[in-house]
Amino acid sequence: MIEKQDLEGGDPNSECMKQPVELPVLPKSLTLEEKKYLLAVERGDKVNVRRILQKAHRRKDIDMNCVDALGRGALTLAIDGENLEMVELLIVMGVETRDALLQAINAEFVEAVELLLEHEKLIHKPGEPYSWQKVDPNTAMFTRDITPLMLAAHKNNYEIIKLLLDRGATLPDPHDIRCGCDECICNSTEDSLRHTLARLNEYRALASPSLIALSSTDPILTAFELSWELRNMAFAEQESKSEYLELRRQVQKFAVDLLDQSRSSQELAVILNHDSKEAPFIEGEHMKLSRLELAINFKQKKFVAHPNIQQLLASIWYEGVPGFRRKSAIAKVMTIFRVALLFPFYCSLYMISPNCKIGKLVRKPFMKFLIHASSYLFFLLILILVSQRAEVQLVQVFGSEQMVKDLNKELLKQRGNVPTYLEIAVFIYVLGFIWEETQEIYVEGIRSYLRNLWNFIDFTRNSLYVAVALLRFVAYIQQTAEIKRNPQVRFIPREQWDAFDPQLIAEGLFAAANI
Repeated sequence: MIEKQDLEGGDPNSECMKQPVELPVLPKSLTLEEKKYLLAVERGDKVNVRRILQKAHRRKDIDMNCVDALGRGALTLAIDGENLEMVELLIVMGVETRDALLQAINAEFVEAVELLLEHEKLIHKPGEPYSWQKVDPNTAMFTRDITPLMLAAHKNNYEIIKLLLDRGATLPDPHDIRCGCDECICNSTEDSLRHTLARLNEYRALASPSLIALSSTDPILTAFELSWELRNMAFAEQESKSEYLELRRQVQKFAVDLLDQSRSSQELAVILNHDSKEAPFIEGEHMKLSRLELAINFKQKKFVAHPNIQQLLASIWYEGVPGFRRKSAIAKVMTIFRVALLFPFYCSLYMISPNCKIGKLVRKPFMKFLIHASSYLFFLLILILVSQRAEVQLVQVFGSEQMVKDLNKELLKQRGNVPTYLEIAVFIYVLGFIWEETQEIYVEGIRSYLRNLWNFIDFTRNSLYVAVALLRFVAYIQQTAEIKRNPQVRFIPREQWDAFDPQLIAEGLFAAANI
């Protein structure tokens, strides 16, 4: 069995220095016998090939490892012709394999790959390079960073990848682009282009769907993480941006293709609720959709938009209102209007008895959305009434003559007024908003909370309302103290107040918070 190790070429302990460029040694001219030998191999003439090789062993005047003008040896020709018997004959007769394993993988000749792996197992000595690493890099078809597993992953050949993984082959993890280790510095200094291409080759291999499926215990999670890493690499290496984005699309498609294999809602629910840190999802449990949230965080748009997921989400969304989508437009409006009018009743009952029938109904996504929307619209209505001083207009329009007179007297009192009932209602709503944001941070975590830009808007709104409440409290304390010293201060017109009066600042912040 091939031992697990980093199969990249080069000695990490060697000194980092630029090597002089060496011109490749061209193949020497072939003799007539060598030409007959290669021609017989290409035609699949086993009898003549065996005769020539036996003659070569006796007389040593024929180079059994000779190559033609294109650099193709006997094993390469046999592999190109997919002649397994010829490959076996050449190996048995002692022809050097060199990079024949890579050639077989490149040709996706599975049987030859298996045969060459067995041969490599027999001839390889621990501590020595493998056959494909001994080839002169100036004449080799593949660069020295290409390993058998990497090449098989490039070809996305499931059978060959499995053969190599079963024999312990591994892929080195790509170093971070900002890595400052000796190896990266040395490779980058020696040849920056080769260093960049080597990293790209590593990511091409890692993006192989067959490799992910065979080597990962959680292929979807691996696809998400690799997709995000490829996205970062695309921004970091602008020169190879298109290649990295193409690999990212390939990995995203693999995750989507896995979803296509789900044959029932139960299988899909198991996939979307999978969390490696928790027990497996059981049908009937509350759906946390952990994997779907992860897909959103990793910006897997095609995964989230998959028809199977959208159908499951739709069934979950309308669970509390069965048949809603099949109702007529008028019936839908009536259902929404009924929930909107009864939202105070639903909220009160949920707070009193959350596990009752209606309490469980309120937890359903669509019902929760309607109740939240109705509650927020009611909050906006209160803000409009506060800004228009609705309680004053109500008395002026519908109040008796005595009520209007009393109101006019109260309106003369400009300072030291307590908050109105509507302003108290706004403050209660703000406390609810703050509790909602606090609960979201506790459940989802601060990092997830900060990732959503809408939360910054909510935080700003809540902060402004809290500042308004604090300034109004300070203004009330200050004005009450002034009125105790001089009761006439209560009747000072607003136009004569100090420009930085806490109440004026509070009203300005209140207007900003409303916007």
